Amino acid sequence: MNAIFVAGTDTGVGKTFVTKLIARRLSARGCKVATQKWVETGVRKSRAVYSFRMAASPHLAARREKKAIDIKKIKAALKKLSKKNDIVIVEGTGGLLVPLTGKKLLIDVVKALKIPVLLVSANRLGAINQTLLSIEALRARKMALLGVVFNNIPKKENALILKDNPKIVKKFIGSIPVWING
Repeated sequence: MNAIFVAGTDTGVGKTFVTKLIARRLSARGCKVATQKWVETGVRKSRAVYSFRMAASPHLAARREKKAIDIKKIKAALKKLSKKNDIVIVEGTGGLLVPLTGKKLLIDVVKALKIPVLLVSANRLGAINQTLLSIEALRARKMALLGVVFNNIPKKENALILKDNPKIVKKFIGSIPVWING
């Protein structure tokens, strides 16, 4: 499938920003690009396939509203967009191991669709662990990892930590590209 999955190590790490940035750059190069979000929580209205008011894990937000997330509907929506565009950039919800249902994790759906992953991490204290755990989950499932983006989210963070996080992660993941945004 002609798609990229923008996954996060957590919620609030800058997936939306990275998704928009990639879409703009590919569009500027003449690609017909669409963005898609399968599930969005903590919103009243959304363009996502599924949206829920409660800011929670998708499985809980859906259960709270007495709804069910149908993985077939997500796959069909992606297939439809893929046919109309050169590439679809799918923005994840929370982290890779977030449950969409009581039986399916987000990573399971991405794997089933064979979508390569771009991992986004907030560059802050704790980022090394979260990033390497996410990469380990992808590797355990033999999934393609396109690279890692460390987002420098405006906060008062130790400059040494911000500089070291991408470097040490790069040492552990080898030839996979690592970028710093911001």
